[in-house]
Amino acid sequence: MDARPHVGFFYIRNIGLSQARIDEQLAIAKHFFSLPAEEKLRYRAPLEEGNYNGYRPLGSVEVLPGLKDNLEFYNIFKFIPQTQRDQPRIIREHRDRIEAFHRHMHEHVTYRLLRLLALVLGLPDRDALVDGHAYEAPCDSSLRYMLYRARTDDENRRYENLYLRGHKDNGTLTYVFQQPVAALQARRADDDAGWAYLRLPEGKVAVIMGDMLEFLSNGCIKAGIHRVVAPPREQASLDRLALLYFVRPSDRLPLTSLDTPFLTSMGYGKQGTEGDLDMSASEWVRARVKKNWGGSVAPGEDSRAGGEGFMAKVFYS
Repeated sequence: MDARPHVGFFYIRNIGLSQARIDEQLAIAKHFFSLPAEEKLRYRAPLEEGNYNGYRPLGSVEVLPGLKDNLEFYNIFKFIPQTQRDQPRIIREHRDRIEAFHRHMHEHVTYRLLRLLALVLGLPDRDALVDGHAYEAPCDSSLRYMLYRARTDDENRRYENLYLRGHKDNGTLTYVFQQPVAALQARRADDDAGWAYLRLPEGKVAVIMGDMLEFLSNGCIKAGIHRVVAPPREQASLDRLALLYFVRPSDRLPLTSLDTPFLTSMGYGKQGTEGDLDMSASEWVRARVKKNWGGSVAPGEDSRAGGEGFMAKVFYS
């Protein structure tokens, strides 16, 4: 693991999934997005409730004032009774393969990383974070098939070459699998150097730290700030198909910042109950989704989920 906790990104490899299994998921995604719009809309997620379980249609959110995005995606929540829903035929036909992939990313890859993070943060119980992200506990962790539709040169100029505005992910970890179209960019919160492409090397998976880790560690771990832009000219005419896995906390995880000797020694010690949140983890995640769904956010604006909570800043430049 190549760790970069101060910038919010790192890479992992040897995750126990062959390239063939990753390609299989991308093929399922490609088939789903080829379906007619009316068929995909049958599986639309209840977005107004802050719930991404299902299909999120093209053009749902403003990228810039008055300009809708070129993004659509399909989220598959965990394979537990509390999160099951009707699925398209392509998902039903490959359910066993999708579930195996889903569980592997959560129970094998994520649990190991959470135990490593507990060790780094100095938690006495190495399973403290695992318990707050147990697969059988209801939460909004999901496998995501995502497609950015290519724009014309004129459209890219009007959109200032922006596909998805800069942000931090709401949740704990995001896994981004390798794909050939360059568009993902990252920046450091404390760096004025601007944006740089986040490489997705073959054989590795990029991991983006989410805002939940930044909150729990009192800011010691930085959530990764990232955005998606129009691809370079030689790839500008290509659609960008992506595969991701989002790790979100369950209500078993208290929204209380951690207090360990290590964090104190690093200058990130907890100050009483200041910053603790009076809401559940699922309430926080869904409040953030509702905020994103509810309308445009001005450049640089700090949006506060659920009235109280930690800040979610939008980065345009």
